[in-house]
Amino acid sequence: MYGTMLKIRIFEETIAKSSRAGEMEGFLHPCIGQEAVATGVCLSLNEDDYITTNHRGHGHMIAKGADIKKMAAELYGRITGYCKGKSGSMHIADINIGVLGANGIVAAGIPLATGAAYSIKLRKTSQVAVSFFGDGATTEGTFHESVNMAAAWTLPIVFIIENNNYLVGTQYRRVCNIENLSDLSKGYNIPGVSLDGNDVIAVYQAAHKAVSDARSGKGPTIIECKTYRWTGHHLLESEDIPYRPKEEIELWKKKCPIKNFEKFLLKENIINEEDINKIKKETYALIDEAIKFAKDSPVTKPEESLEDVFA
Repeated sequence: MYGTMLKIRIFEETIAKSSRAGEMEGFLHPCIGQEAVATGVCLSLNEDDYITTNHRGHGHMIAKGADIKKMAAELYGRITGYCKGKSGSMHIADINIGVLGANGIVAAGIPLATGAAYSIKLRKTSQVAVSFFGDGATTEGTFHESVNMAAAWTLPIVFIIENNNYLVGTQYRRVCNIENLSDLSKGYNIPGVSLDGNDVIAVYQAAHKAVSDARSGKGPTIIECKTYRWTGHHLLESEDIPYRPKEEIELWKKKCPIKNFEKFLLKENIINEEDINKIKKETYALIDEAIKFAKDSPVTKPEESLEDVFA
């Protein structure tokens, strides 16, 4: 858990520096501050289980077992990337580890995961589908249509709401009349739970139960993970943003999922300072190697744009 969260954090921070230095094109939406959600959920999944992610999806990819080198190369627009440098950040995918794709359209991954869950039921396999999405996606029709279908047909799927408080620049309570978004489950007579999304153990425990229930034929669960993104909506947005008070950002940084878990591990004598330094050193080396691999790889040529358009 600690190693995975650290890998996500360092990857995001490194990629952010590369983006700000003008080394890559396009938008980047970091998940810095939200690492516990991807880590806790994906730890309860098997390699052949499916996930769909969203525009803020690097953490989900890493937690599901993605190759860091291929991820870096994809973001750099290189031929050695997961999608030959053509997907960029918001559409990266790896079918081999069950990642059915990131998606730049709000809530668009939810019906894809529901379809995957339906295919699992038709094929009678023991797989599970998980859909990651933000609080804003719960106001979209596709969310409700998908949850209704999953509930009516008892599909093996878990809906993960990463409530990071903001729909781009709108505080979610301005457009939602309930405190806990997991209460939306009551309209479909399925289980729902809200929890501290910065507590990786709490996330894992809730996800493990929901995944086990889905795998055993008990149908879907909605899990709301309450968390916070430290950066702006994307890196091109100024850090001095009027819709988020600086005091609020600092308050949530004190709830850092990695630092707090590190304190827990030290207190319980599970790891020591030497272990922490070793893990950090290895992780930085891994990310540095991935960035070098990306930079050394050939840039995808413009004339290849029309290749791989259809499978």
